[in-house]
Amino acid sequence: MSDPAAAAEAVPNLSFGSEEAQAAFESAVARARDERWAERLMDRDTTLWSNDPHVQAAIAERLGWLDAPEHFTNDIPALEGFGDGIRDAGFTNAIVAGMGGSSLAPDVLHRTFGSGEDWLGLRVLDSTDPDAVAAAVDDLDPLATLFIVASKSGTTTEPLAFQADAWDRIEKALRAHHAPRREHPGELMVAITDPGKSVAAIPHHDDLREVFLNPPDIGGRYSALTYVGLVPASLIGLDLDALLASGDAMLGRCREPEPLDNPGVSLGLAIGSLARGGRDKLTFVPDPEIESFGAWAEQLIAESTGKHGVGIVPVDGEPLGPPEVYGPDRVFVRLTLEGSAGPSSAEHDAGTLLRELEEAGHPVIRIHLPDPIDIGGEFVRWEVATAIAGAVLGIDPFDQPNVEEAKENTRRLLAQRGRRGQTEGAAAEILGDGPEVPAPESVNALASGDGLTLIGDAPLRLSKSRDSVIGELQRHIERMKPNAYLALQAFIAPSGSRDAALTHIRTLLRARTQRATTVGYGPRFLHSTGQLHKGGAPIGWFLQLTADHPNDRPIPGWPYTFGELIDAQAAGDFQTIEAHDLPILRVHLGSDADAGLAALGRALERALPSAPGR
Repeated sequence: MSDPAAAAEAVPNLSFGSEEAQAAFESAVARARDERWAERLMDRDTTLWSNDPHVQAAIAERLGWLDAPEHFTNDIPALEGFGDGIRDAGFTNAIVAGMGGSSLAPDVLHRTFGSGEDWLGLRVLDSTDPDAVAAAVDDLDPLATLFIVASKSGTTTEPLAFQADAWDRIEKALRAHHAPRREHPGELMVAITDPGKSVAAIPHHDDLREVFLNPPDIGGRYSALTYVGLVPASLIGLDLDALLASGDAMLGRCREPEPLDNPGVSLGLAIGSLARGGRDKLTFVPDPEIESFGAWAEQLIAESTGKHGVGIVPVDGEPLGPPEVYGPDRVFVRLTLEGSAGPSSAEHDAGTLLRELEEAGHPVIRIHLPDPIDIGGEFVRWEVATAIAGAVLGIDPFDQPNVEEAKENTRRLLAQRGRRGQTEGAAAEILGDGPEVPAPESVNALASGDGLTLIGDAPLRLSKSRDSVIGELQRHIERMKPNAYLALQAFIAPSGSRDAALTHIRTLLRARTQRATTVGYGPRFLHSTGQLHKGGAPIGWFLQLTADHPNDRPIPGWPYTFGELIDAQAAGDFQTIEAHDLPILRVHLGSDADAGLAALGRALERALPSAPGR
């Protein structure tokens, strides 16, 4: 294990690519030094972000993460005792049912460290697609699986739907055993939430095996080193002392008043000043052993900075390419791990490409981790950096003013379905506030072919012209802004083959347009980049992907199925993006999502310009 204090000493290596970017950073550093930003952050001085007393009061209730490493170090014996007790009780697996900040940190920890010998296997359930739910739970023994309901508010729709499904499966398994290993379903469940109304909102909360109450002044996306990350970590045998020591050491180093010597403040000043100068696409290039960290950082940065018409667009999982495929809006973050061979590519070497990108004028930020356990320090570094970037951008990095919009639209659509008393397919809603709209195979579809059905937003569908699938894709492509990011929103079950297909599509889009690309599985991304999509700079271009549900799954005790839920979530998000006058096109992939993705790739090959068009 590395020395956490030594790891915390490392500040990012910053290469700005131009004199203008360097000057903007130096100006930000001078301001932060003169105005004592590092000290004010650690003193919880809310005037760092706003002069509005109401905003300051709200921010004051979201700064508990600054105490998290020290606070939860005191809980390590209890957490270790909990993990030991679960293992000794015969549990073999655990499922984290959460969204956004409640699921991403456990996912990073498990993907980075795996499970220790004789410890529990861990899965993260954060998709309402019925096939995704089945893949996560159906091959596990429900009487040997610990189910973790993770929701800060206690009212998050997705984990409560997952809990209803799990409770029903456990009850059935208990009835099937004449000598059950457990007495009731609550013995196989725990919850991670806030005290008060939050815990009271979780069904069966009084019957659960244990309830972990987080400090309420820690927001979900700043909760990695709280019970959110530490309870799952205790079940896979992770060294909690070392993880929290890494975080605590980084936090101590981030108290350094001089910005250039402060690993979190210097990073925040860099990404904030670069974004203000037009380089707002923060592109992560991690070593493969720590590549899952990018998804956690994506959620933190997008939800914290994407509001009031500004924001930093985090780009996670996009393969590294040569300089000619990038526009002038990029910043690259190279995360390296001691001993790693680095990202592999059949065509390009990451080190060579990054040097070429630097020579072409692109800023590159390099951060080195001596040991995987230093991921604890990186959680803290990026939390500090994001808070400081918020100050640079002049926004409150702790609220999420636009997140509720899509949720409200989803609830409305589900209520409409309940009143109609019928189930409609994934693409049956063409969104708007008007009356019911027929299914996509009717005249309201823009085009159909090769198993695909295209449904447009108002500017597309109200146009009198109708074209082929290729033609309609071209019409949508023409709406890209010069500095756009291209967001693929896949409301389908994740899989390795679909990851590969989406990577192919995003790489094609980038090569032909030079725009940054992002990929998110729905509804997971709604709790991650959704705030940025609606509240950030109005430069997004959206391609929403949906599919049929031949293996739909009921939500026990609920008036709709998982398929109907994810369809409504897709429809609600479509409507919200459309209401913000942002270009969105739905591509319904049909009954075979894999074939549909292949067909979409072929269609885009023909629809996109052969050379970058600016």
